[in-house]
Amino acid sequence: MEEIYVNPANKTSIKKHTGPWRRKRSIYLVVILSLGLLAGLLTRAFCWSNELSSMTEERDLLKANLTEMTNELERLQSLFNQKKTCPAGWSKFSCSCYLLSESSDSWHSARKHCTDQGADLVVIDSPKEQDFVTSFTQKETWIGLNDIEQEGTWKWVDGSPLTLQYWAPHQPDDLLLSEDCAHIRYQGTSWNDERCENSLQWVCEKLL
Repeated sequence: MEEIYVNPANKTSIKKHTGPWRRKRSIYLVVILSLGLLAGLLTRAFCWSNELSSMTEERDLLKANLTEMTNELERLQSLFNQKKTCPAGWSKFSCSCYLLSESSDSWHSARKHCTDQGADLVVIDSPKEQDFVTSFTQKETWIGLNDIEQEGTWKWVDGSPLTLQYWAPHQPDDLLLSEDCAHIRYQGTSWNDERCENSLQWVCEKLL
């Protein structure tokens, strides 16, 4: 389809194309703009992908460095502990020193004997420590566990609550209504509650 345009100045006529050609030109413009927009989006997505890849590499590098630092710290700690020794008569386990008393006394007196030496009654917080302590206790032996403040609420002498437990069957039973201190049973590994006034051996513990 054509339109004829007459120039008033010189009376000449110009043919002006309309119809399908104009529609095609509009489609071409839309396609070109769409391609430009798509190219921009692809470029931006590529940049984001590179940035994400870079961040992932940095994260992995930091993780590797942290693991290496942790291993080195553990190695240095191990060397440090190896060089540290316990006082004469004390036994070393992990990062602590332990002493089994030769005499017997009440729970409170036993604790004072320990604190006078910069220690306290033993706090057992791992299965390995339980095995270690019971490996050298052959008699009833006080440990640093009691429910003196509140009946039934057992706490260690360092204030930590009781989580790991090695009570004998049906213990603690507070049989005499005043069994507020815990001990390792005779020639055994389990615990029992007992009157704090009873006279037993004890185990002291202090950090290296």
